Amino acid sequence: MAVPEVDKQMLRELELMGFPTARATRALHFSGNSTIEAAINWVIEHENDPDIDQMPLVPINIEIENGTSWMTPDEVKIKLQKLRELARKKRDEEEQGLQRERKKDRIRAGKELLQAKQINEENERKRMLLLRKVEKEQEKRAREKILQKLREDKAERRSKLGLQPQDPGDAKSALPSQGKKSSVSVNPATKAEHMRDCLRSLKKTHKDDDARVKRAFQTLLIYVRNVAMNPDAEKFRKIRLGNPNFQERVARLKGGMEFLELCGFEKLEGDEYLYLPRDKVDMAVLSAALSQLNSAMENPFFGVL
Repeated sequence: MAVPEVDKQMLRELELMGFPTARATRALHFSGNSTIEAAINWVIEHENDPDIDQMPLVPINIEIENGTSWMTPDEVKIKLQKLRELARKKRDEEEQGLQRERKKDRIRAGKELLQAKQINEENERKRMLLLRKVEKEQEKRAREKILQKLREDKAERRSKLGLQPQDPGDAKSALPSQGKKSSVSVNPATKAEHMRDCLRSLKKTHKDDDARVKRAFQTLLIYVRNVAMNPDAEKFRKIRLGNPNFQERVARLKGGMEFLELCGFEKLEGDEYLYLPRDKVDMAVLSAALSQLNSAMENPFFGVL
């Protein structure tokens, strides 16, 4: 006797529905392996049978040279054992295959995550390099303008005293400065001094709250740097005065508002906004502001002396 052959796919589906293997095999065998519905109907009709959960057995005949012979019970047991071993081996192979696929998926996901991280780090590195380059160029231009202004002022003073210019270039440079003097209210060098005074006042006034002072410097640095890097973007040149964060970090601190006004920001629309017009964006002034903020944040003696 041996377990009859049944449709493996339908058997698996019945097992997934919760039917025991023996009951599902018996239902498929006696329903003729026709459909899942037929097997379920057979189970419903025979659920009270005493052998409902016993594996059905059918005679097995083996063709030999002299005719047909039936398998002995021991041979049936051996045959069933081999079938079970084959089934278990197949399941093990399938499980190993699934594990290998899962491992490949994990490795692939890890590689993709690592690549994405590397790309982000590279982009961040390039962004920081570009930012440093822009800041250096702005500082360089600001220094050049300040030095030029100092040379022009020196040449102008010598001219007023009736002295000969030390360098012909100084005399030439002094002429255009005199013509433009009326259009320049405060030069970058003078603004830089006022900015430094604002930051010193802020730090001295709130010396008992280092965290708040540091946060104020960082906030001012963000505002100024955003405008310096994106002068055409209006969103960076407009600050809402009613913003609670702005009030807490800048407006309520002595020197905070004055520092931004020195950078070119003006109040408008009923004092609801601070606004820096595009035509008043002065890279030299912004560069001086960035320099003063960096000094205030990095120099531990800033505002002490």
